[in-house]
Amino acid sequence: MYRRSLIRAAAAAGLLPGSGRAQSFPSKQLRLLVGAAPGGGADIVARILAQELTKSGGLAVLVDNKPGAGGTLATREMLRAPADGHTIGLANVGVLAVNPYAMKDAGYDPQTDIAPVCLAVDFSNVLVVHPSVPAKTLAEYLVLAKRPEGMDYGTSGVGSAGHLAGELLKARSGARLNHVPFRGGGPAMNDLVGGHVPSLFASAPTATAFMRDGRIRALAVTGAKRSPFDPDIPTIAELGFPGYAATNWYAVVVSSKVPPEIVATLNAILTKALRAPEVQAAYGQQGMETLASTAAEATAHIGRETEIWKKVIADAGIRLE
Repeated sequence: MYRRSLIRAAAAAGLLPGSGRAQSFPSKQLRLLVGAAPGGGADIVARILAQELTKSGGLAVLVDNKPGAGGTLATREMLRAPADGHTIGLANVGVLAVNPYAMKDAGYDPQTDIAPVCLAVDFSNVLVVHPSVPAKTLAEYLVLAKRPEGMDYGTSGVGSAGHLAGELLKARSGARLNHVPFRGGGPAMNDLVGGHVPSLFASAPTATAFMRDGRIRALAVTGAKRSPFDPDIPTIAELGFPGYAATNWYAVVVSSKVPPEIVATLNAILTKALRAPEVQAAYGQQGMETLASTAAEATAHIGRETEIWKKVIADAGIRLE
């Protein structure tokens, strides 16, 4: 059934025999580059998708973690690979809408070097604290953060959605929030649970299990509305900061040198997998909403997010080294 669906999609896109070089794609293992360490939100998104592609699509998929520099290392690696569509990247808001505008040299231009294939998922981050932190509410947390020493908060890395969320709250509240970047959400959560960092702007998939077993405490979510998966956790916006919103999203991307017909084939393959009920359920359990967009929809979304975060970066004077 899955293969027949792909054949129909390929036929609609003109990718069957006689239509050129895309007819044999994919001809080998897909390599899915992830700019974060295993165990974090990006890694969870990638592995759920890769499992479905392998199980239902019969494709060989290697999830290749390349953490560091806010996802730019993985992005550069993707751009260095042959532009045949077999190397794809899982890129978030930081990679596509922040790093190139907050870093002196991200090493790529998302508007000219990268081609979006589809949006995959969207979700809020959540501000969580170690149980030793006396704050039970966001207001109490910000009181602690206004002490001379401030409050350390961890994230999955420089330029990540968690970093943006923290810097936006810092700018709006005037609190002394000190950013502590990690090489992925998994290592950051390990240090929070171990009491080595007091607070964390964590992705929903990274935080959910630890919140539910009481090892960490949630104070607020960063989205414009409460998560349907954790409706008891208030938003930062409703706790005194109207208009505050900082969600995380992931898109599958390739080098802009990949032929358009191969991008179309990848979109058909990936969106089919993302729409599978078991995939949507797996993401839902992690507090994520599945998107499965067209390439054009992904491009438009990235453009809107870029304009929002470029302004925040400029207004807050955010500089990523």
